Amino acid sequence: MSDSPKIEANGTQNGIGTLNEKPLHAALKQWIAEPGDQFEVPLDGFFIDVVRENLLIEIQTGGFSPLKKKLRKLTKTYPVRLVYPIPAEKWLIQQPKLGIGKPKRRKSPKRGNVYQVFKELVSIPDLMQSPNFSLQVVLTQEEEVRKFEAAKKRRRFRKQWKLEERRLLDVAESHLFECVEDVCSLLPADLPDQFTTKDIADGLNQPAWLVQKMVYCLRTMEGIKLVGKQGRFLSYERAV
Repeated sequence: MSDSPKIEANGTQNGIGTLNEKPLHAALKQWIAEPGDQFEVPLDGFFIDVVRENLLIEIQTGGFSPLKKKLRKLTKTYPVRLVYPIPAEKWLIQQPKLGIGKPKRRKSPKRGNVYQVFKELVSIPDLMQSPNFSLQVVLTQEEEVRKFEAAKKRRRFRKQWKLEERRLLDVAESHLFECVEDVCSLLPADLPDQFTTKDIADGLNQPAWLVQKMVYCLRTMEGIKLVGKQGRFLSYERAV
């Protein structure tokens, strides 16, 4: 990461600020915290989740798009790390409809993986080219609490069960991407010199729609380049 000015801030040093944060966000802040960290630090018109010496750490449990302006401005001056959780395992908790009885808990059959970060990275793929930006993907075990919403209280077409909050149970894995080469390491190791999205999808056992997002990100950050076609598929090769 490039040199950056020393950060002078009046953040919370002895406790972790809340700022109306959700349980998952708060728990990840506790998990990532180290002695000496400052929390909810006002800086350049923004609040920073965690400041560690000269490193700014932002925890984002939702989409990346709302952070575009903030990340682009901060990375011009400071090293910034974006932390993003993906539930590798998830338990669904349904609150009783009328508030009577016990919640129902079941394990979701869906399993997340590190490749799902490309669903959000499509909003800011070029930032991986910045020496001041890094991305940490955290694979978690979570509980997802859902609350029943009566028809008269919800908008048309909205589902009956509304996500109320996500709760962190444990962290299974953590992947740190500090440069374009790190992101390119997610490509299958045995790809031919020239490859297609189908080659990647087959090698990773991931759906085509997700691989297309991955390829878009890698092309934008100049990790791969378009070289032609193989039948009806575009053909690529590594650029780094």
